[in-house]
Amino acid sequence: MTQVDHTRMANAIRGLAMDAVEKANSGHPGLPMGAADIATVLFTKFLKFDAADTAWPDRDRFVLSAGHGSMLLYALLYLTGNKDMTLDQLKHFRQLGSLTPGHPENFHTKGIETTTGPLGQGIATAVGMALAEKMLAAEFGKKIVNHHTYVLASDGDLMEGISQEAIALAGHWRLNKMIVLYDDNGISIDGPTSISDSVDQVKRFKSAGWAAELIDGHDPQAIAAAITRAQKSSKPSMIACKTTIGFGAPTRAGTAKAHGEALGAAELKGAKEKLGISLEPFSVPDDVLKAWREAGARGAAEHKAWDEQFAQLGNRKRAEFERRLRHERPQSLAKGLRAFKKGLLENPLNVATRKSSEAAIEVIAAAMPMEFVAGSADLTGSNNNKAKSATAFAAKTPKGRFIHYGIREHGMAACLNGIFLHGGFAPNGATFLVFTDYARGAMRLSALMGTGVVYVMTHDSIGLGEDGPTHQPVEHLSALRAMPNMRVFRPCDAVETAECWELALNRIDGPTVLALTRQNLPQLRTTAPNDNPCSHGAYELVAAQGDAKVSLFASGSEVQIAVEAQKQLAGRGIATRVVSVPSLELLLAQPAERQNAVIGNAPVKIAIEAAVRWGWDAVIGRDGEFVGMHGFGASAPAKDLFPHFGITAEAVVNAALKRV
Repeated sequence: MTQVDHTRMANAIRGLAMDAVEKANSGHPGLPMGAADIATVLFTKFLKFDAADTAWPDRDRFVLSAGHGSMLLYALLYLTGNKDMTLDQLKHFRQLGSLTPGHPENFHTKGIETTTGPLGQGIATAVGMALAEKMLAAEFGKKIVNHHTYVLASDGDLMEGISQEAIALAGHWRLNKMIVLYDDNGISIDGPTSISDSVDQVKRFKSAGWAAELIDGHDPQAIAAAITRAQKSSKPSMIACKTTIGFGAPTRAGTAKAHGEALGAAELKGAKEKLGISLEPFSVPDDVLKAWREAGARGAAEHKAWDEQFAQLGNRKRAEFERRLRHERPQSLAKGLRAFKKGLLENPLNVATRKSSEAAIEVIAAAMPMEFVAGSADLTGSNNNKAKSATAFAAKTPKGRFIHYGIREHGMAACLNGIFLHGGFAPNGATFLVFTDYARGAMRLSALMGTGVVYVMTHDSIGLGEDGPTHQPVEHLSALRAMPNMRVFRPCDAVETAECWELALNRIDGPTVLALTRQNLPQLRTTAPNDNPCSHGAYELVAAQGDAKVSLFASGSEVQIAVEAQKQLAGRGIATRVVSVPSLELLLAQPAERQNAVIGNAPVKIAIEAAVRWGWDAVIGRDGEFVGMHGFGASAPAKDLFPHFGITAEAVVNAALKRV
């Protein structure tokens, strides 16, 4: 191994970060300069990885929660020999089309475990990764699954509320293979963190069940000793590394000016001279680069040993492990759901869609008992997503496949992302639809990253009743439908619910919301074709008798209102068709020919949904009629609320009559 002084290794990170930010005239040089010592110790002495294979299943995960310091990670990828991260990529930091965007994007750049930038998300997502490691190790054994999850977190990460949800969960679950390295530099954009914060983070983490300590973040021996202690701990560990932001900058070190802007030519020159770095931009001494490349190849032998160990598994177990890491669903899932739908046609289930979802989950859990990981943010009895066969996950029951997240919607959503990104599981989490507001930050990242997470969101409208307007979602369907790559399903009955579950589980390039009712609904579907009508977003549920004069479009619980209105209009001699729209945005994503066929050419178009109108004009036109909500709900039984707000079959009929 090439022997190079630690300081020169760390300075290679600092130099590249300073140069890239300076060239872009945009970015955050302070964190890479301050945290370079931490990263150097971790990557050269502890992190288990193979730069030649960023997808090795048993690699340690490294999450840069402080995503604004992205140049730290890009410099590390280049220095350790990631073949995609060239020097040219560093020179195009933050430029269009480069592999070095402003914040790390896992879907864009190999070697990045998760997309970070919105503070707190990285540490919370990492909890899901550590959780998945613990579950998978319990199932396949520590010879196959035995790695750590490391996080580099900033003051901002720990100020965000989601961090408390995440560390509480990790401590409760005793995720001892999670190690957080806290870049404790005491600076945020506004200045010293003391102007807004006085939390003792070491005590805070200890109170949540973590091992925690404070060290000098510029002392490589202290860093190494602390990581060694953390690896031996029976608890998750937080190492507060006291650092100087912008370490080495002559006048900006230790100040907010080092945080989020280029140093400028004079300060950059002074920093390089002070640190002993070449003034030549993007230059790394040959011996330093060689030492870093050796660090990147250090895990190759361990990788090879793992491959040999993995090859010794039985064929069935090896194939199962590989299938699950590909997020490929077992054939038993389609077979089980097909039989379930057939049974529904023979014996209709007239229940709330949260209950028909529960029935579908029993089938799903039987088909994929170890990979189907469900959980709820305290509302298990209301969300109905716990299979009867499921055991609760806990520190002592790591094979449990139902997770009690407590009242932590945001932390749950981020954990789901981490579980999926780690691989091996099909995760879903549940709460009330209105509380997607609390989970939205992580849900947005789920859509951005394309994680195949399922959000089981019950109590989907004013139909939840007496809990009132604080709990009754009216704008949430529109808000979620507006999110790119988020798919929202609002099934109308038990058959549609099963079909939507099947589509959600087979979608591995983005998240799905299942919006489910509290109130009972009739089963309207009488057929279950193999092509799954819900896959098109909408389909004709009831055809008109003759040329349709009216088309009724509805989702979820309001489809039954449309069906009743169709009967009343037919009795008046007005030919009317009913289109069920389980996924409005999926309908609008269909080719124009299919959209036009589903929407039809009836002169009168009416949409019915117990939510706001936003989005429906794409189907009914600006001159179309809308029967739904125009404000917030009210506290009363559901049977009183629908007439009170004019969401009834009679209201639909009247809307049609005034236009026919």
